[in-house]
Amino acid sequence: MPEQIKQTVKDWSPEDRPREKLLLKGTNSLSNTELLAIIIGSGNKDESVVQLSQRILQAADNNINQLSKFSVRHLINNFKGIGEAKAVSIVAALELGKRRKAEEILNREKIKSSKDIYEYFHPILCDLHYEEFWILFLNRAHKITGKLKISQGGVSETIVDTKLIYREALIRLSSGIVLCHNHPSGNIFPSQQDDLITRRIREGTKLLDINLIDHLIVCDGNFYSYANEGKL
Repeated sequence: MPEQIKQTVKDWSPEDRPREKLLLKGTNSLSNTELLAIIIGSGNKDESVVQLSQRILQAADNNINQLSKFSVRHLINNFKGIGEAKAVSIVAALELGKRRKAEEILNREKIKSSKDIYEYFHPILCDLHYEEFWILFLNRAHKITGKLKISQGGVSETIVDTKLIYREALIRLSSGIVLCHNHPSGNIFPSQQDDLITRRIREGTKLLDINLIDHLIVCDGNFYSYANEGKL
C-alpha cells in the first residue's frame, strides 16, 4: 500500500487557502480555524497549518475566550509545531482583540448600564487567575474619563486602599466612579469583605459629593452588580 503523503495548504486551490481566501472574499468568509492559521503561518511535518489550528481550537473547546487563557508556555508545551515566536503571535493577536472590545465601550457616548461596565472590564479581567480591583472614572454625563488598577491580590481576595480611591477621584474631578473586581473562582456572589469595602467606599464618596454608580464582580461569562441588586 503506497505511503500517504500529507497535503499542505499549498496543494489547495487558491480560493481555499486562508490568506488567499481573505484577499479574495474578505475576513468574514474565514472560520476561526482559518484566521488562526494565518496567525500561525505554517504547520508541522505531520499537520498542515489548518489542521494544527483546528487541533488548538479543539483543545480550547472551540471557544476564543478559552483560547485566550492559554499562555505562551502552554502553547509551546502542548502543540507540536508551535514555538516561541508562533505562541507569542497567538497571544498578542488575542490581546489585541480584547483591547479592541474595551475601546469600543470607551468610545461610546456614555455608560448606560451594568452590562456596558461588564463589557468594558471583561477583556481586562476574564483571563486572570488572581483578583484585581479597578476603578472607572466618569464625568457628569457618565462618559468614561479614565480607569485605574487599585490593587492586585491572590486567588480569593485583594487589599483595597480607600484613601487612594478618594484621592484619584478628586484629582480627576470625577462626578462618579465605578468599582470593579474579578472572582477567578467563577462565583459571582460578593463575599462579606466585598460588602464591607463597598459600604466603606460608598460612605466616603457621599462625603466628597462623588456618586458611587456601581460595583461589579466580573467572572468569565457573568457578573454581579451591586446597583442592579439594590445594594448601593
